[in-house]
Amino acid sequence: MGTLRRGALTRRRVGLRAADLEYAVLDVETTGLDPRTGARVVEVGVVRVRGDGTPVEEFSTLVDPRTEVRGREFHGIGDGDTVGAPTSAQLAAKLAELLSGAVVVGHNLDFEERFLASEFAPLGLPRGQSGLCTLRTLRSQVDLARYSLARASYDLSGDWPTGQHTALGDARACARLLVELLANAPGALHYTGPPPKDLTPALPSGSGAPVRWKPRTGAAPQGMGPVRPWRPAWRAVELDPLMCGGVFGARERAAAQSAAHRDKRLRAGLATAAAVTGGLAATAVGGLIVRMAGGRGGLTGRTG
Repeated sequence: MGTLRRGALTRRRVGLRAADLEYAVLDVETTGLDPRTGARVVEVGVVRVRGDGTPVEEFSTLVDPRTEVRGREFHGIGDGDTVGAPTSAQLAAKLAELLSGAVVVGHNLDFEERFLASEFAPLGLPRGQSGLCTLRTLRSQVDLARYSLARASYDLSGDWPTGQHTALGDARACARLLVELLANAPGALHYTGPPPKDLTPALPSGSGAPVRWKPRTGAAPQGMGPVRPWRPAWRAVELDPLMCGGVFGARERAAAQSAAHRDKRLRAGLATAAAVTGGLAATAVGGLIVRMAGGRGGLTGRTG
């Protein structure tokens, strides 16, 4: 079983109504791109939000990677910033609490999942929580030139997100993108993944000295703010999210669009066949009822 059990958002009436769920939007800043080459987490940000836009909780802290902090040109974190910050081991129980009972969301969730698996799963973070990637979801539902978190936010709402390349700033931007996606959709969106799991009993906080978190981003003064209307860019036919990961250039877009139209034609054909079959069955049943009624009438006439 993977660290997360992925789901997707669809306009079809299958799965769970997305607006009724709670989400834990996660972002991590790291010393590199791949934990297999020694990259470690140096900051974690989580925004808990309900599908209707109601904020629940925000959390962020720097993390002591117990190694040299690289990548400062991207995230702005240096070696001195992580002094006194908690380690991954001290953060694992809090992270389980933050992800418990929610769909875990990330913009390019593959990245966050790699670090959950490498750093926090070995420390006891339970596997198998529900997951949702907003990058794949946007590519599936909305037609844009570019899909980075910042660019998509600007192209859809007209505003650039603040706090870019801080864990909490990016988690806030992703949470806003998710809430606005649900609010602006042409119809109710449904989540096709498994229901969220309660993770807290599996990883108790334990005893000992309380952990001191070390956030570098202050609380939002006005919360998430009002949901903004999006510029219309919804796809006529939604794409398969499985085809919307990784590189998404012209070739990949064309392949995903072609597959989506084939799937639409197939579903339309199946619906037509079901309607025809249902009509024939109804006609046959109607004829049988008429014959049975006639038989009963004849019998009554002979005995009357």
